[in-house]
Amino acid sequence: MTSLPFPFAPGFQERPWWWEAAEPPDRDTPLPDRAAVAIVGGGYAGLSAALTLRRLGHQAVVLDAERIGWGASSRNGGMVSGGLKVANTTLAKSHGQEEAKRIALACAASFPFIEETIAREGIECDYLRCGRYVGAWTPAHHDAMAKKADWIAEVTGLPTEMIPKTRQREFLGSDHYHGGMAAAATGSLHPGKYARGLAAAAERAGAVLVDGVRVRGIAQVGSGFRLLTDKGEMAADAVLVATNGYSLDPRGTASPWLARRLVPLNSYIIATEELPQDLMDRLFPGRRMISDSKRVLNYFRPSPDGKRVLWGGRASFRKATAEQSAPTLHATMVETFPELKDVRITHAWTGAVAFTFDGLPHIGVQDGVHYAAGCQGSGVAMATWLGHNAALKIAGAANERFALDGLPFPTRPTYSGNPWFLPIVGTWYRLRDRLDRMAA
Repeated sequence: MTSLPFPFAPGFQERPWWWEAAEPPDRDTPLPDRAAVAIVGGGYAGLSAALTLRRLGHQAVVLDAERIGWGASSRNGGMVSGGLKVANTTLAKSHGQEEAKRIALACAASFPFIEETIAREGIECDYLRCGRYVGAWTPAHHDAMAKKADWIAEVTGLPTEMIPKTRQREFLGSDHYHGGMAAAATGSLHPGKYARGLAAAAERAGAVLVDGVRVRGIAQVGSGFRLLTDKGEMAADAVLVATNGYSLDPRGTASPWLARRLVPLNSYIIATEELPQDLMDRLFPGRRMISDSKRVLNYFRPSPDGKRVLWGGRASFRKATAEQSAPTLHATMVETFPELKDVRITHAWTGAVAFTFDGLPHIGVQDGVHYAAGCQGSGVAMATWLGHNAALKIAGAANERFALDGLPFPTRPTYSGNPWFLPIVGTWYRLRDRLDRMAA
């Protein structure tokens, strides 16, 4: 095998580092003829929905075009957010103050829910409530964070603290940012282990998980549905589509309506070779999760074993392989941590996340088909929570209306789900970030 030049390490692999410990397994479960509830998408949302449905006594079959947990659920950064992204939005302008708070509180509830799920199901996934530090790209960004800090603390129920640049090294071993915000409502986990553990919990409860079945269409037949797949047809009384960033595919799209409302975007991650413990302790005091306030943001963290840096971001807004994007991520990492300039990359990978035009996650029903999607790139807790609430709705077991249920779900004229505009938007955002930094 031909070795790649620096920054690639010998034996570099273009696959998730997470898979070294928890690659999604192969299943040979045949496609059933029918299901009470058919769930399209075997990620966190689909698995969480299946688990809840089984706890409520409803049969559930989960179908995935690849392997269960193969998509973003075993590829993400493993950062467990307490609804910080939604709490940061200007919800009141579009929904009014009272409804905005209901939405924010509903999103924040995803954090205790995933903690309860991990504990209840005994999922071994290296979970740690560690908090997050958000670096301010400019002093103006720091001021903007300060205006929202109290609101985030109120919504999440956990403290936030504004950190001046003079204290930044207590939270992050870098001088790259102009201070930032420390928020307690964040945890970390091993996403591959969590995906496996959630799947195992669903199977123990009696859910049927089927790999390698691509749903190409859903037709309403009488009071039920018929799913058209590349392995044949399956009847179902109810259907939940939970495909998120993988909703649009030329090989078959389960819900074109949903795909038109989601903006899929690849996120890229690299893993460094193992580093000395004293260096890792200096870079990540407290082992917090880190992100920044850029429009084209970076997110990074220590690996669960504390031996590597895992660095993620929007390295490309065009179609690029993980190998092609890795040097860009390495260069960005070195801007923040100059002492890592000679450190090499052992793994690089990518996965698809999904944004919405209104910046909110959604569950609901369209033409009788349930959906759960739109986690805005922060889906570990949120997808788990959306799947649970969609399952309560299907089972008729919700005690009150979930604030993210049935909200207007916007799209754009002529948009099909293919985000052709991302390179243009991404270039503009990068320019804005650069200009903001120069002005600072």
